[in-house]
Order: sequence, then structure tokens, then C-alpha cells
Amino acid sequence: MRAIGYALAAAFLFGASTPAAKLLAGEMPAFLLAGLLYASSGLGLAAWMALRRSAGTLPRGMDLPWLAGAVLSGGIAGPVLLMFGLAHAPAANASLLLNLEGVFTALIAWFVFRENFDRRIALGLVLIVAGSALLSVEPSGVSGVSIGALCVAAACLAWAVDNNCTRRISAGDAVAIAAIKGSVAGAVNLLIAFAAGANLPAPGQVLGAGLIGLFGYGVSLALFVVALRELGAARTGAYFSIAPFAGVTLAMVALGEEPGTLFWIALPLVAAGVWLHISERHTHEHLHEALDHAHSHTHDAHHQHTHDFPWDGAEPHDHAHRHERLVHSHPHYPDIHHRHDH
Repeated sequence: MRAIGYALAAAFLFGASTPAAKLLAGEMPAFLLAGLLYASSGLGLAAWMALRRSAGTLPRGMDLPWLAGAVLSGGIAGPVLLMFGLAHAPAANASLLLNLEGVFTALIAWFVFRENFDRRIALGLVLIVAGSALLSVEPSGVSGVSIGALCVAAACLAWAVDNNCTRRISAGDAVAIAAIKGSVAGAVNLLIAFAAGANLPAPGQVLGAGLIGLFGYGVSLALFVVALRELGAARTGAYFSIAPFAGVTLAMVALGEEPGTLFWIALPLVAAGVWLHISERHTHEHLHEALDHAHSHTHDAHHQHTHDFPWDGAEPHDHAHRHERLVHSHPHYPDIHHRHDH
């Protein structure tokens, strides 16, 4: 339940950042805004790492290709596409379209990385797709489809690739992973923006982008990584699909936007799809092969090991440990200990 709480908190923070970022999207170039959002998330999380007392597990050499893929797709391509989309689509519609990130994440997780799914989860996916598709229809757009909606959808696909890459390294320190992604992506986007002739905006705009980036991208991403570790990519993406509801609410209250008829038709479809994902239960007898790895953990049924160093009994803690071969049955998600065949 704690991991689910992390996923929902990540979704709320990111969903609220969408209408907030729209206030700045028309005032500065997309690369500049994306750079400020991600750079502030990276710098803020790096400062937190420097202040905290304990250090987690950093990405290792074998993790670097996955980290690079996550940075390129989610840290560079994704935010730029979203900024272009926000400049050409109402914030409420763009917020609900962000459900496609969960859909694309699930499709990649299921058919590329072979995460388990059943009919209930598949039906939820169909409902989310149907609701999001309704919002992309706009008679004045190209062939009836809004350019803004297409950009938001493309951003969701980039983030879905990012999510599945990050899942491969989610056993590491979530704050460190998010800080690295934010810092690198922010630097690249800012270099592109300044090379294209952009100027640094007013201090108030920089501060606004910094706050949005720190909480909506940095803290949200760190919480999302922890959820990936415990729930798997597809399930975390499903929980993250509530993000648009936070964005829609803020768009209505703060921006005074009034969603049209299609929005109210799409909303219950998306809500039903999300509920099917959230209410899923999965249990069966399964095998854990022997495994050596390192991550933050407590001494639950999967972590019955001794320590070769002085331990004060504090949990959770982070160190390299070995899992012996184990066969048992209990409710579970495809977390870092349950990536098995069915």
C-alpha cells in the first residue's frame, strides 16, 4: 500500500504541474521551458542528496544504457513535445490525454518486457484509450485531430519508453536516478534553447518554472521510481493515470477553463479504466531463483538474510544481499522480486 501511495502522490504532483506549466508555455520557447523544469528538478534533488545522511545504491555500469535511454526519451523528447502540445491545446484536455502515458507504458511492458496482464487489466486499458481518443478529436485540427493533442500523445510515448527503461534500474536510489535524469536533461535542453537564440526569462518566470519542475518533475519522478520498483511498469503506469484528474481540477479552478461535452463523456470512461487497474488482485504459487542485488529493503518474507557487517536493526536499509531459491504463494505485483513467467 505504501508503494501505491507513492504512485498516487507522483501522479498528483505531475498532474498539477500540467496546467501550471501552461501559464509559462506561451511565454518562452519550448526547449527553454523544458530545460528550466528539468534542471530545477535535478538541482533540487541533488541538494536533497547532499543534505541527507544516508546514500542509496547508485546506477552501476550495466545500468548506464538504460539510464541513457530514460534521459533521452523522457528527459529530452518528452517535455519538449509536451510544451508544444500545451501551447496548442486546452490544459484540461491535455491533462486527460496524459492517460496515454500509462497506456503506452503498459503496452511496452506487456509486449516488449513480458510483464503479466489479464482480461481485467486489458479492459481497463481499452477504456482509457477510448476516453483519451475522444479528447483528441477537434474539427479544426489537421484531419480532425488537434496538433496539440498529437504532441501530447507523442510526449506520452516518449515517457512510456522512459518508464520502461527506468524500471530496469529502479532498484537503485530513486532520488539519485531522478536527480541524474533531471540534471542531464535540463542541461541538454537549455543548451539547445540558448543555441537557438533564447534569452534567460525574467527572475519571476525562472522561479515559477523552478518550483513547478522541482515538485511536478523531480519529487514526482523520485516517487514514481520507488513505485516502479514495487509495482512494475504497467501497474505503476495505471496508478499514474489519475494524474490528469489533478490537472483538470487545477485547470478549472485556476485557469477558469470549461471542458466541452467530449470531456464529460471521456471522464467516466477513463475513471472506469483506472478503477479496473487499481482493484486488480494477482496471486499464485511462483518461484524465486537465487539472486544477488542491492536496494532499500526491510526483512520481509523475501529478505531473510544475515549481515556481514554491524547492523543496528534500523529498517529500511540498503546493502548488497543474496536471495536464496524460494517457492511460495501470496498476492504480488511484477516488482523487482517477481519478474517471472506465467
